[in-house]
Amino acid sequence: MIKGMTGFGMAQVNAGDVKGVLEVKSVNHRYFDLVFYLPIGFAAVENEIRQLLAKTVVRGRITVSFKITDKPDPAISLNKKAVSQYFVYAKSLKKEFRLDNDLTLSDLIRLPGVVDARDVFINPEKIWLVMKKALQRSVNSLDAMRKREGQALARDINGVLKRMLLQVKKIQARTKTVLSEKKKTMAMEEFSSYQKSVDINEEIARLSHYIAEFRALVRDEASVGKKMDFVGQEMQRETNTIGAKMQDRIVSNCVISIKSKIEKLREQAQNIE
Repeated sequence: MIKGMTGFGMAQVNAGDVKGVLEVKSVNHRYFDLVFYLPIGFAAVENEIRQLLAKTVVRGRITVSFKITDKPDPAISLNKKAVSQYFVYAKSLKKEFRLDNDLTLSDLIRLPGVVDARDVFINPEKIWLVMKKALQRSVNSLDAMRKREGQALARDINGVLKRMLLQVKKIQARTKTVLSEKKKTMAMEEFSSYQKSVDINEEIARLSHYIAEFRALVRDEASVGKKMDFVGQEMQRETNTIGAKMQDRIVSNCVISIKSKIEKLREQAQNIE
């Protein structure tokens, strides 16, 4: 069964003192386009993420984001050398300008370079196994959502194809009626020439084949969105020829109806993987 291209999956990452949220989103796109929003240093695992996703997703714009929500406290260090220099300058200023020395501890620790608080670097390799499991859960959720969308699209497409086939049968019936009426009013040679000029049997056969082909693609589990668009183009070509050959009001109305349905099918093909 076909799959859509819209999906979302999320999973918690719990790797000891490192916790985070991993999200995978997908929307329509002509190709497989992967975008990352990862913490600093996590570019090292981008290729593994890509390989894991490629096993499930063939087409779509995929966004993978990982946000760290909890991690070890920052490493704090005191620069005693800087503190000594500040005191030297303070004494010098006090003596030179006869100032009161009211330098407090709270003033001191706010001075640039005295206290250094550095975030702990999270090594992606150390949490990758946990992160990979979370990623797989997210991808599974995303894939399930894309399958549900595919089921909804399949129902809609099958309905369109069914109505299209009814229009094709209506054209066939109308063509027989027109030929029967023309035969009564035309000479044999004139009718023979007219019959050849409006012969749409080949076009009807090919259009019917493409309808069946489209229906088969709906049941396919592979990536068929591009194939559907191609089949839609061929449907359009045959329908245009039918309209050009058979100049009849009823047939023209059927052709217009079929073309609008083909347009809808091609629009839906843009939503299918």
